[in-house]
Amino acid sequence: MKTISTQLSYFLEDRAVQRNLWLLVRYVLLLIAVIFVFTVGFHFIMLYVEGEQHSWITGLYWTLTVMSTLGFGDITFQSDIGRLFSVVVLMTGIVMLLIVLPFAFIRFFYAPWLEAQIRNRAPRALPADTRDHVILCHHDPIAKGVIDRLERDDIPYVVLEPDPRAAGDLLYDGVTVMAGNTDSRDTYDAARASQARFVLANQGDVDNTNVTLTVREAAPDVPIAAIVNDDDSQDILELSGATHTLPIKRWLGEQLASRINAQHAELHPIGQYRDLRFAELPVHNTPLQGKSIREAGLRDKFGVTVGGVWERGTFRAAQPDYTLGPSSVPVVVGTTDQLQRLNERISPYDVNPNPVLVIGGGTVGRAAVRTLSQRDVPVHLVERNPERCQALRPHCEAVFQGDASEYTLLRKAGIDDAPSVLLTTNDDAVNIYLASYCRRLNPELRVVSRITHERNLEAIHRAGADFVLSYATLGVEAVYSALKGKRLVVLGEGVDLLTRDVPSSLRGRTLAESEIGARTGLNVVAIEHNGTFTTDLTADSTLPPNGRLIMIGTDAQASTFVEQFEQE
Repeated sequence: MKTISTQLSYFLEDRAVQRNLWLLVRYVLLLIAVIFVFTVGFHFIMLYVEGEQHSWITGLYWTLTVMSTLGFGDITFQSDIGRLFSVVVLMTGIVMLLIVLPFAFIRFFYAPWLEAQIRNRAPRALPADTRDHVILCHHDPIAKGVIDRLERDDIPYVVLEPDPRAAGDLLYDGVTVMAGNTDSRDTYDAARASQARFVLANQGDVDNTNVTLTVREAAPDVPIAAIVNDDDSQDILELSGATHTLPIKRWLGEQLASRINAQHAELHPIGQYRDLRFAELPVHNTPLQGKSIREAGLRDKFGVTVGGVWERGTFRAAQPDYTLGPSSVPVVVGTTDQLQRLNERISPYDVNPNPVLVIGGGTVGRAAVRTLSQRDVPVHLVERNPERCQALRPHCEAVFQGDASEYTLLRKAGIDDAPSVLLTTNDDAVNIYLASYCRRLNPELRVVSRITHERNLEAIHRAGADFVLSYATLGVEAVYSALKGKRLVVLGEGVDLLTRDVPSSLRGRTLAESEIGARTGLNVVAIEHNGTFTTDLTADSTLPPNGRLIMIGTDAQASTFVEQFEQE
């Protein structure tokens, strides 16, 4: 903790503070001069008008009591001139002592002092023994999500903030923060970058390039992940020394494109963990629709495990008696061969050769259109910007320039017969409106959308969206996958793949005896032991020592697992 002398030194070094203090001193000198003049005036009137003689201490005493409005009344003037003088002294005291002085003190000293305390609250260096920590170069929605994961996994971290006041505010909110410029090598030396586990450059492309080069000077071997905003910057960041480049916006478009229904029923691959593959299984217009998970028999027929079921934004536990409706999308887990056999079984169903409708041709929309084009999925694009329309025309079957809220334009673009619509604008209000509009025009349509702010997640699902993914959620998953050295698996908003060693308290117990599902809500989809994955789990499956649990659930459920089983 900083001493008063250290805080004062920081305080007095500021040029604005020095200027303010000089103004305050000048005012105090003026106040002293006024008090002196009034003291002399008191003596003059008392001696030559009232005919009384008093000491200089008495004169100062009278001046101060009148100016401060105390007015004890023990010394008073009897003449009109003396009383008029008293009024002048009184009014001057009200203005200078009771109004201007408190304001000047607060404005020129107290407020800057509090500001200096806030600015100097955050440290400017980490302890010398700090190591294996994660350095985040900016506090944004992605960093907030990553911090939640780091705290859950007990991994130390620090956020760099160039503005000392903002750093103080973050520290007050419970964030581990260090004040320092992200383009200065001294900052990374103070942050012990050479002993860090990971550095995240999560600013703009230009700033991220500067951060990467600066970190490489201080720590040549530390892994650096740089978020890419413009695809053209990816090569530059790689050449600058970034270990991982994360084009989140492009990946967002690709992830959204992988969630649409097009041409016929098929699995939507969403990632893998070593030999395990994860995919979504839309049951719309397939033989699985209307059946319970038990009746579907996916484990018996194909060997896959159902890890949960999406129902328009809500992730539900895979209970055996859960009935799969037309909007149900189970998350299935299995090997490549198992998922391929399941995909072959459902591919003849839900045939719809009509083009997919993509609304918005920005960075995300462009990535989605190109991904669908590579899969030979016909696309109709609706976009207002003529330059974007022209650039994406080679990848689309048809392009419709105009406002997507126009009924005639959507009808012309094929909303009535399209199997899916993909909303890629960066305006949440527009996406919510279009989700509701498209759902009303075509109730059978699969609506896939992006959002910017997670607070709008519930609203857009109520509007009719089947699948929604935000930039921040994908960014958190991408960063944490790079940190952990695993492949990216994106299950959806608020749902994560959790891999944990079997806690000592659960070793040798059966899955039923562990009560993992009952106590946390997590669904154990596989157990890894000696490099082998077991997916056909039953209540009698044993949790082996040195085994690893593969589970699906929300971040809150993952935190509950840590509290229930790893902190006992």
